[in-house]
Amino acid sequence: MITLIDYGAGNTASVANVLKDLDCEFVISNKEIDICNAEKIIFPGVGEASFVVRKLHMLNLFSLLRLIKKPMLGICLGMQLLCDKSKEGDVACLGIFPVTTEKFDETKIKVPHMGWNQIKYAKQSKLFDGIPEGEYFYFANSYYVPVNEYATSVCSYGIDFCSSLEKDNFYGVQFHPEKSGQAGIQIIKNFVEKC
Repeated sequence: MITLIDYGAGNTASVANVLKDLDCEFVISNKEIDICNAEKIIFPGVGEASFVVRKLHMLNLFSLLRLIKKPMLGICLGMQLLCDKSKEGDVACLGIFPVTTEKFDETKIKVPHMGWNQIKYAKQSKLFDGIPEGEYFYFANSYYVPVNEYATSVCSYGIDFCSSLEKDNFYGVQFHPEKSGQAGIQIIKNFVEKC
């Protein structure tokens, strides 16, 4: 059973549709029991970091998500919230990845970074099995995770930044796999079947 965390993110229904198409058993929930009983967790993300952190505290999920060791996939803002801190609202996040989310420099590039962009692999990851290097994915982000030792892929938009992260059972993708066609579906399928 997969638990898709429901805290009001706009992309939850789109991720659920992919899970349905893949015939996955899943629940959409913000209840501790469903997260604790899940084999795997998907943490979607659209919105503003400090608002979502407050929402997680209100739902009594923040501490639970910090402690859980089950495979978890963070998507877009969900990936950024797996980091130590976000400059968006200057907020402490879940602290899985020891890095701070930064804002793109609006004086140098158009913000947000919106649309299809190409990734380059930084290291091997089961999440990308069957997906060729240089594949395009759909991005929508004003903030980014700097390249670090946990990066499994990198994207370029004015600067190089992390398009995916991996550490132990924790995986993150900055792009939206649920909006990225067949390659994005393969990412979710790989997480469900291989991670």
